[in-house]
Amino acid sequence: MATLTATTVPRLADIRRLVVKIGSALLVDGTSGALRADWLRAMAEDVAMLKARGLDVILVSSGSIALGRGVLGLGRGALSLDEAQAAAAVGQIRLARAWEEALAPHGIVTAQILLTLDDSEDRRRYLNTRATFAALLGKGVVPIVNENDTIATDEIRYGDNDRLAANVAVMAGAEGCVLLSDVDGLYTANPREDATARHLPVIDRITPEIEGMAGDAGTGLSKGGMKTKVMAARTATAAGCAMAITEGSTLRPLSALEQGARATWFTATLDPQTARKRWISAMKPRGALRLDAGAVGALGQGKSLLPAGVASVIGDFQRGDPVTLEGPDGARLGLGLSRYTAEEARAIAGHRSDEIAAILGYPGRAALVHRDDMAF
Repeated sequence: MATLTATTVPRLADIRRLVVKIGSALLVDGTSGALRADWLRAMAEDVAMLKARGLDVILVSSGSIALGRGVLGLGRGALSLDEAQAAAAVGQIRLARAWEEALAPHGIVTAQILLTLDDSEDRRRYLNTRATFAALLGKGVVPIVNENDTIATDEIRYGDNDRLAANVAVMAGAEGCVLLSDVDGLYTANPREDATARHLPVIDRITPEIEGMAGDAGTGLSKGGMKTKVMAARTATAAGCAMAITEGSTLRPLSALEQGARATWFTATLDPQTARKRWISAMKPRGALRLDAGAVGALGQGKSLLPAGVASVIGDFQRGDPVTLEGPDGARLGLGLSRYTAEEARAIAGHRSDEIAAILGYPGRAALVHRDDMAF
């Protein structure tokens, strides 16, 4: 039997960074192609409520193609790639503006981030994206994320925003991810077809049996079915992020979730930081950084590695590559992801961070290896 529990249900109150995925069918009226203004305003109230508690919130919002196809009069049928990309280009600006206008009355600043699959699979792009999320969230901004449908082709697509939301949660180091859907969770069978189907409130481990329970049914505006949601849960939970699937059409669905609305929670056994450090520690190093005693002491206090603490650079590596961190005697201390190439690292080694721009000719990041990108 699948691994299930009726206890230990994660709570939004225990989450410090949350990703919320919003499907097209929730945001856009399937008949008129117009935004569901009341739902959007209510959702903005939920976001404001969470922000007031100190949570970081990231919204992965579908809807650009659904909005754009209405403006362009493309109807409800299947779209060619060119038509879908044109609809996304028209709809994306409207989608971003809608979120901006909904959240501005609450004093919340929004930002738009458009991603393709390459941005999470290429390590350098991954680090760039992660740094952007960190900078925005550090300023209290709510990022509005969507797939870059205006340029994405099948080869570089996530394919659905369930998968995108899980990958965003991993990149941003989120502890929770909520998929707002047209169903209230995972059942042992499709409840629309099987009256005996049982709802599964908590799943501690995704087994082949759990995967077999997932179907592919979706709405006319949505790409993802339950199978994609279970796949997303596998990605999220492996990175230390708990994930929930819950029905989202009600006004203020996150408040409803807090108050006990039915959902399926996939639990994570690790926290995001521990999961990330395990991922880094399993990498094969491409080079090494030998540190002075002062830098070793700073790392022991949980600080990032600054260029001033690097005595020498060994090997040839690119930005985002794993490098060994060595003590003054060459003893291995751990592994980290370099924010500079080997050539750049050699140029700035031993220098203060405020000298980087003058040495390289362009502004750089203060840390050569950030503390979040190290494993000891």
